[in-house]
Amino acid sequence: MATSAAQIQDQKFSTLGLSKMIVNDAQVCCYSRSLGTASEKNPILLLIHGYPESSYMWRHLILLLPSNAPIFAPDLSGYGSSAPITQNDKLTIGNTLLSALKTEFKRTSSGSSTAALPVVLIGHDRGARVAHRLAVSGADGFNILGVCLIDIVPTLTQWAASSKAKEVVGYFHWPMLANVELATKMITAYGGDKWCQEMTLRWCGKNPKGIEKLKDGDSLNVYGGFFKQPHTIIASNEDYRAGATTDIEAQEEDQKAGRKIKSPVLLLYSHDYIGTRYNFPKEWRDWVDEGVDIQSYALGDGIGHFGAEEAPEESAKVINGWLEGLGLGGKLE
Repeated sequence: MATSAAQIQDQKFSTLGLSKMIVNDAQVCCYSRSLGTASEKNPILLLIHGYPESSYMWRHLILLLPSNAPIFAPDLSGYGSSAPITQNDKLTIGNTLLSALKTEFKRTSSGSSTAALPVVLIGHDRGARVAHRLAVSGADGFNILGVCLIDIVPTLTQWAASSKAKEVVGYFHWPMLANVELATKMITAYGGDKWCQEMTLRWCGKNPKGIEKLKDGDSLNVYGGFFKQPHTIIASNEDYRAGATTDIEAQEEDQKAGRKIKSPVLLLYSHDYIGTRYNFPKEWRDWVDEGVDIQSYALGDGIGHFGAEEAPEESAKVINGWLEGLGLGGKLE
């Protein structure tokens, strides 16, 4: 049941020292710690999960990030314990999360500083697409100091690959889920929990230790439990519909106008899966402003799409090293 999924997630984040709140009219469920200690040298790490998961996917990584790093880990709108909203394009979703962060910062911080909040965006899958959108558009009241994109290429690039039959088979869910009404009926009839769990296992890698780590903490039942919620099935499908319409239109306009990522970028991805189809630094170079640093790291040894869960130690080492190289991040203990 979704209730038990929420309980497991809440309890885990509580043991990690994060507090839960559901904030704003959008009813964003978020977990956070130490927001009031944020500074230009120790920015808030905004962790944005992907499909078909929830913020629970960060449970391993958070343990390995600097212990004094401010953290904000929300459930995407409609996913996990967050309520759905009417618009599901990546900019609206991203601004909804940032608004929730601003609310929590004001609630938990002393003083009345009007300075822009320093943040580093770390996103996986759909969450990485939200981070990409925010990094291009910017956000009032926030200073985006870095962007870590986990296991994605730009949305336009992904759709362009659909001209190849093999690619369409591998990414069948992109056009399927974008047909919201039909996909909702099909997934509901099959069982949202079964759909979620099967897709998660389909997209993970072949490394036995990685699979074990992914499943650790009863994660499949957590993600599946949330997908028993009718609104999660609908909202996640609407997410994909936006990815086939509004989001690609925005990216087309960005590229024509020369609007690109302005912050240092870390690309973290699976060597044996998406890494076999794309040259990551090359694919992303035209999406990042000239002179802005791009670093990339491929997780090998059969690690799949869920690198932050399948290989959290390796992922954390790369992310922490990147932050340190930028002169950012708290102290490791």
